[in-house]
Amino acid sequence: MYSISTKLPGLKAAMPEWWPVMLGATVLYAPTLYDLFGGLWSSEEQAHGPIILALALWLLYRLWPDMMARSDGKPSSVTGWAVFVVGLLLYITGRSQEIMAFEMGSFIWVLAGVLLVKHGSSALKVVWFPLFFLLFMIPLPGTIVIVLTMPMKMAVSYVTENILFWAGYPIARNGVILQIGQYQLLVADACAGLQTLLTLESLGLFYLNVVRHTSVFRNVVLAILIVPISFAANVIRVIALTLITYYFGDEAGQGFLHGFAGMILFLSALMLILAADTLLQLAIKRRAATAVQHAGSG
Repeated sequence: MYSISTKLPGLKAAMPEWWPVMLGATVLYAPTLYDLFGGLWSSEEQAHGPIILALALWLLYRLWPDMMARSDGKPSSVTGWAVFVVGLLLYITGRSQEIMAFEMGSFIWVLAGVLLVKHGSSALKVVWFPLFFLLFMIPLPGTIVIVLTMPMKMAVSYVTENILFWAGYPIARNGVILQIGQYQLLVADACAGLQTLLTLESLGLFYLNVVRHTSVFRNVVLAILIVPISFAANVIRVIALTLITYYFGDEAGQGFLHGFAGMILFLSALMLILAADTLLQLAIKRRAATAVQHAGSG
């Protein structure tokens, strides 16, 4: 574990070597970021983009001393330049043809190429997760999103209807449209879409990477549980929106949707992840205690 005080001197020492790279990346991607903040990232479906970018950069900063310590000083020039050129070609294609997935994805290739050229594959192995994590900020093609989102919205609508009906509310469903009292609510992509699921998946993977449990069983089970946890968080969000609309009217529901729905989604997902992790920890401790008892009795 590195403290802030140990990281800053390392970063300051690296500045003479890295400031040209940082300057070049700023010049190259500043127009992209400007377009994203004024376009995709201003929409509710893609609002997680800047969060993913900020968390990935924080992870790189956190792993920087370890990356420099493990660097074998053998730059992978051929491979690194090949990866870097692929990244530039993706950027040029994406920028010229307005294919944002290429333009955003090129950042990962360019960064990986620079690391390979300067510090080799050993350094890249240390920071593989932040690079992988950046994939979650790349928007998927619209056709894939549409095909995969509809079954997810149907499932969330079905579960929401049954929970509220069981709780005694006057609710009915027609496809992805919920009718509660005098109000109709359309379960939109932003409420239960593929991008929302991927955002919550990224949150779970980020949590796993930060806590770094030593138990393989705990990591694997928690990673698997992220999928139903993401689904449950979406259901909680839609239930909250439905009840607010039912009690306070459509205007209040729409205000909640644009103001606090995303916060409810992330908080509920985080609480469910923490709860699942706590239960796993208790199960592992109980299993370990049982094993010790059996060993002692034997």
